[in-house]
Amino acid sequence: MNLSLLAAYFAAILLLIAAPGPVVAMVANTAARFGARRALLTALGSNGASLLLIGVAALIITGLFAVDMRLLQWIGLLGCLFIGRMAIVSLYEDLSARAPDVQPVAPPQKRSAILNGFLVGIANPKDIIFFVAFFPQFIAVTPSIGASLTLLTALWVLADFAILLTYITLLSGTALQRARRAISVLSALLLLAVAVVGTGYALWGLLG
Repeated sequence: MNLSLLAAYFAAILLLIAAPGPVVAMVANTAARFGARRALLTALGSNGASLLLIGVAALIITGLFAVDMRLLQWIGLLGCLFIGRMAIVSLYEDLSARAPDVQPVAPPQKRSAILNGFLVGIANPKDIIFFVAFFPQFIAVTPSIGASLTLLTALWVLADFAILLTYITLLSGTALQRARRAISVLSALLLLAVAVVGTGYALWGLLG
């Protein structure tokens, strides 16, 4: 086993997951607005999206699937539009609420939280780039492609869930709940910024 390559991979995924992005912003927004349980379901949805992207990367590595860059750009564009819509809805609800200390009631459907997390994760531009272009660079961590894919996937899932759970725990604390609206608005603004930049980048690639 190539331990130095494994350490580099682990450091890369820690930075990628922990750095503020669509998934972190979505989980933070959900934790601030609806509490830890719904945020946890959102994190599970985004984790499922990561597994799907890893599966695509595995097909590329084994030569069973070829990447069409224009298809990725279209997926990225649609994903950014979806993220932007969610951000605008969240901002509207937060800024138009009359009672800032009253927490919104989460919709009863648990599946919607998982689905929202999945859609944000599958449309996350940095995850798409990582799994399609960057992930294959670490496949030589063991002599076996299958063993490498299993190890790299397991590390990603554990790191992803642990980091998102840390965010959820911190943002669901009593002290931070007093700043619920501020956290929700800031995370929604981050989502909107990601959507705008991602849309511009996708359109530039498609038109160019």
